Amino acid sequence: MKKSFLTLALAAACAAPAAAQTSAITDAILNQRSGMLDKARTSIDKAIVNEKTVGKAKAWYTRGDVYEQMMDSPIYAKMLQPGEGTQKAFESYTKAIALEGKDGEYGKQAVPKLDNLYARAFNDAVTAYNAKDYDKAIGSYKLASQIKPADTTAVLYGAYAFEAKKDVAGAKANYAQLQGMGYKSVAMYSRLIQMARDEKNDAGAMQALEAALKVYPTNKAFMLEELNMYISAGRGKEALDKIDRAIAADPTNSNLYAVKGSILDQNKQPDLALAAYKKAVEVDPNNFDAEFNLGVYNYNRAAEAYTRASKMSLKDYQTKGKSAEAEGKKYFEASVPYFEKSLQLQPDDRNTLSSLQKVYFRLGRNADSDRLNAKLESLKK
Repeated sequence: MKKSFLTLALAAACAAPAAAQTSAITDAILNQRSGMLDKARTSIDKAIVNEKTVGKAKAWYTRGDVYEQMMDSPIYAKMLQPGEGTQKAFESYTKAIALEGKDGEYGKQAVPKLDNLYARAFNDAVTAYNAKDYDKAIGSYKLASQIKPADTTAVLYGAYAFEAKKDVAGAKANYAQLQGMGYKSVAMYSRLIQMARDEKNDAGAMQALEAALKVYPTNKAFMLEELNMYISAGRGKEALDKIDRAIAADPTNSNLYAVKGSILDQNKQPDLALAAYKKAVEVDPNNFDAEFNLGVYNYNRAAEAYTRASKMSLKDYQTKGKSAEAEGKKYFEASVPYFEKSLQLQPDDRNTLSSLQKVYFRLGRNADSDRLNAKLESLKK
């Protein structure tokens, strides 16, 4: 009998460690349900490092749940380091899914938990950004990106946080990550070009611009930027040849003619620019840039005529002044339909409002001038 008792006692002793560790998960759950999250945390942290329970999805899921509840508690949240709760909950839910898949008992429950964590991490990042705590914002955006690796939003906003911090290298890294994810955005490429310009890195600006044009080959701003770079580099003829080749390939693209007009304007070739703008409007009467620039062309010719008259001697003015002013009035009148069309296309454009208001005033259309002046004042508020 004595020998038999000893054998039973030995068996019980050998089973004790595994039972104790399994009970650690149970203890954590019971303490969690009782609201004693500090004790639940202690128990579950022990369970996930023990060889007997480290491979149990239940242990990892419970750990994630405990840390998530701690974050929601005004008392226990103070026991966590900044970002610790979200990070550990993320690690725990991810591990639970890895151990038994998304269809397992605990893996299935962990999937929606990760979605909640993404929202929490993202909101933490936004709050930190608004408080100008850019390092914390960047860390939270990175965590959100870890939780949802295919989502581009956190990466994009992380780039904004890097820019706000004046960390150009960090912002560029995020933008490069976005491009690797297939993300496309005019704003993103514009930022990359501007950052290179701020660094006086002409080669980098051209590289970013070339990447932008591969994605947006007919974007007016990018096309004009490229041509301006050509001109700045003393390659004005190449710029015009390039735009002419583009027009030959796509003759119904109004933007190409508008860009050509802008280039010719910059090259001090106003008459050729006028022809290009007119062609742009002929192809597309709703091309704002072309309509506005046609208005500007006539406005400038009018201003030149009035300036010429004002500088005449009394003798010359008596013979030529009235003719010059009549010429100026003719050009002011010619500018009106173009400015009015521009305003129709973009009713709140300040440059159009200001230009047309001045033309109305010079033509004695005081009621129209006052109306636009009042609108300009309202836009300042």
